[in-house]
Amino acid sequence: MDRPDGTRCANCGVALAGLYCHACGQRHEPHIHSIGHFLAEAAESVTHADSRLWRTLLPLLFRPGFLTVEFFAGRRARYLPPIRLYLVLSVALFLVAGALPDGDGRRNLDVAFQDRAGAPARETADASAPRAPVIRDCETLEVSLPGAPWLRPRLVAACHRVASEGPDALVESLVHNLPRAMFLFLPLVAALMQLLYWRPRHAYVEHLLFLVHNHAAVFLSGTLLLIAAALLPGSTLLALAALVYYAWYLQRALRTVYGQGRALTLFKFATLGVVYLALGLVMLVATVVVSAVAL
Repeated sequence: MDRPDGTRCANCGVALAGLYCHACGQRHEPHIHSIGHFLAEAAESVTHADSRLWRTLLPLLFRPGFLTVEFFAGRRARYLPPIRLYLVLSVALFLVAGALPDGDGRRNLDVAFQDRAGAPARETADASAPRAPVIRDCETLEVSLPGAPWLRPRLVAACHRVASEGPDALVESLVHNLPRAMFLFLPLVAALMQLLYWRPRHAYVEHLLFLVHNHAAVFLSGTLLLIAAALLPGSTLLALAALVYYAWYLQRALRTVYGQGRALTLFKFATLGVVYLALGLVMLVATVVVSAVAL
């Protein structure tokens, strides 16, 4: 039923029946004429967004499988959409990883390249100094590397660039390509889950959404882990705690979403873990090769 005052949506012109337009979704609100009104609208928008955000992030961290079950039960408006959640959290992870100071892994990689080349520390190294041992190793790649002949010269060229400039360019290219690789990786794992959970039969998209939510949880917890590792000592203990958390999270999510018994879930969890690691290793190697060729 239309509003008695005959108000129409300022965006599309459709007659309004309530506070929101049923055609385009825009909220009906009077023009903002004062700073107080503007601040009130801003505060309402922030608190509304926050409530939806917390209703999504807290279950994502502490209630494995809950958001997937809610999605297929039709309760979706109160939570952030799965794909948007996945993309936002993946971007947040890479932004935090790039913003924090270099960790031991990056420093060790730099030192390894410098020592291999016989060069001093980065602060005192001459950028034009030859790195003969590394260059000689690069020349042997074209002979020793397996694979297609067209690929070997590209990898040798990438080796020379890394030898002369350090690993930063390769790391940057790898970080750039990893999110793209994940979009190919997740459908492959979803196909595996289609085989694991063939009775009772589930739609392929159910497995895909399950993986989207679980990887979003990994991105969120990984972001928190990076921040905690930068602020607190004992990063090894944090890493071990994260591994225990991930193992608990996945098997619990499997039981919540698919509703099978503990023993069968543990068997499928172990199978999925082994194949996941194998596919992940292949994906990582392929991404490194693509990243090196793209240098």
